[in-house]
Amino acid sequence: MKTYIALLRGVNVSGQKKIPMAELRKLLSKSGLKNVQTYIQSGNVIFQSSAENIQELELEIHVAIKKHFGFEVPILIKTPKDLQRIFDDCPFTENQKANSYFTMLYTIPDKILIDEASKASYLNEVFIITNDCIYFHCSMSYGKAKCSNNFFERKLKVTATARNYKTMVKLLSLSADLK
Repeated sequence: MKTYIALLRGVNVSGQKKIPMAELRKLLSKSGLKNVQTYIQSGNVIFQSSAENIQELELEIHVAIKKHFGFEVPILIKTPKDLQRIFDDCPFTENQKANSYFTMLYTIPDKILIDEASKASYLNEVFIITNDCIYFHCSMSYGKAKCSNNFFERKLKVTATARNYKTMVKLLSLSADLK
């Protein structure tokens, strides 16, 4: 059995795409996933499966949610090792890292779009774009930041989902507990 972390994009935000986590755990368990756990209401799922193909798992979860809840939700699955690498590769100082956001990309953005987006500059906001994550630090609240998840999706023309430092730490801890 392999451990995986599924990140759902845009659920339970401002009353949109409401998915009760207890219902989601039950749905995914019925669909064959094992030891399904969720963390907070923003669509973080830790589970185990004997499946090896991440894209097939993403599709299975996507289809199950669409059938059960009636709407589309982009799904991004990472292994604990992949998530740990993303976390460890954060280029910020430890103090900045503890107040950072990790915007994970569903696909690798076009290099030209990365170069263009990287020119954006806003007071108190710093970001670094890699192939699979945007490391973002702002000294004000994320809700007031110009460089939000939607900003990066528009600029890079990719689907993305952001998690803060505390969520990343907790997901890594929960996934380590399943081994």
